[in-house]
Amino acid sequence: MSTEFTSARDHILDCGERLIANKGFVGVGLAEILTVAGVPKGSFYHYFSSKERFGEVLLTRYVDGYLDRLDGLLNPDGRTARERLMTYWSYWNMSQCDSAKGACNTSETNSKCLIVKLSAEVADISEAMRLTLRDGTDRVVRRIALCLQDAIADGSVSSSLNTEAMALTLYELWLGASLLAKLRRDASPFEHALLSTEQLLGLPAS
Repeated sequence: MSTEFTSARDHILDCGERLIANKGFVGVGLAEILTVAGVPKGSFYHYFSSKERFGEVLLTRYVDGYLDRLDGLLNPDGRTARERLMTYWSYWNMSQCDSAKGACNTSETNSKCLIVKLSAEVADISEAMRLTLRDGTDRVVRRIALCLQDAIADGSVSSSLNTEAMALTLYELWLGASLLAKLRRDASPFEHALLSTEQLLGLPAS
């Protein structure tokens, strides 16, 4: 793939991502993407066969970038695995909320997580996009489970912890908190999720 092709394609994806993060997938028409990107319709269809295909590529790119950030947070760095995992949840909190003001960045202009933004919406309208998000969230949960296995090894959580079940429970907890934060327009669901996460992880192994 040529550099010119990649650059033009990524430019359209960048513009589309900003619009879709604000308005949702259905709420953004192809004409609006073309206008913001400053490209003709023919250029769009040169890179993407349809708007659905555009959405699938956009979500694949987003998930890959999200996993790169997650790996950076969870990779061994001298701290316990539990501490690294709690850093991830704090990052989730901070990326969705303005902690200095105690208010959530969940307005139409500040929504940042496409997984939270689009999961319910695209699951009913695009099988390809649903599968992209499903597979992406499965990969996130697997990384959390691996970090929990490291936490058992370093003694920062109990050896009796079921890492796969706990990883899924924690991810479901934080997805739910993200949706509630959107409804309440405050940070209380994330505060509750942080407290619940500590309680679910229990005391470090003795």
